[in-house]
Amino acid sequence: MSQSQSQSQSQSQSQSQSSGRSRSAGGSRGRGHGRDEDRGPLLESFLSPIVDAGVPMASYYLLSGGFGLSEVAALGWSSVVPVVRTVWGLVQSRRINGLALLILVANAVGLTLSSVTGDPRLMLAKDSGVTGAVGMVVLLSVRGGRPLMTAGLRPWATKGSAAGNAAWDRLWAASAPFRRAERRFSVIWGSALLAECVLRVIGAYTVPVPTMVWLSTVLAVVAVVLAMLVAGGAAAVPMRNMVEAERTRTAGARPDEAGGGERAPEYAGSPE
Repeated sequence: MSQSQSQSQSQSQSQSQSSGRSRSAGGSRGRGHGRDEDRGPLLESFLSPIVDAGVPMASYYLLSGGFGLSEVAALGWSSVVPVVRTVWGLVQSRRINGLALLILVANAVGLTLSSVTGDPRLMLAKDSGVTGAVGMVVLLSVRGGRPLMTAGLRPWATKGSAAGNAAWDRLWAASAPFRRAERRFSVIWGSALLAECVLRVIGAYTVPVPTMVWLSTVLAVVAVVLAMLVAGGAAAVPMRNMVEAERTRTAGARPDEAGGGERAPEYAGSPE
């Protein structure tokens, strides 16, 4: 073999190895990116209630202790952040989301009543009224056949893919256990929110206001975490497994065989 042929063969092997490493790295990045997308909805679910509960709590202590505002004024101003976040969410989505609108109206009504009466305990109870109202609407949505929490569950279960959404539609049309799990997910969340509402109302009128400010936040976070864990194990994870199994089962099927069935209703937080 000549020297030029040897050099050519060496270059070809080097390019092949480099290409293999690039594909491997690209695959790793792809898998990592997929995991990041998978964690996105869950991370957002955790961060949203933490921000809505934690920021007002910190604001209250800063305004009352640092700036000397009255309890009513400190509680009122500390409620601005959740209201602003809700309004901003509605503006960003450019559509009327019933759940977000309910939270906004409940906050506005609670702030108005509290300001008129000048009762700090009513301001604390106002927050529980918001979660209680949301919990009641969630439970009523299940009874009405349009589970409200499906708006957040479906993107997570389907991973936002077309194949996953098609699998969801087929399961929703043909699988009674799948539909029961969908309803169960909203029932667990609605029940958790109502239970948290009752506990916070009791605390608002029995516990000192400065103590109840942080205790209210703790109750809210605990309720959200418990709801996520219980609803995840009892409904979300089984539904995701069913969607994945259905997607895999029909991966090799012809389009006319895999695409049949009634389409599941679309949810956008609540009926629009």
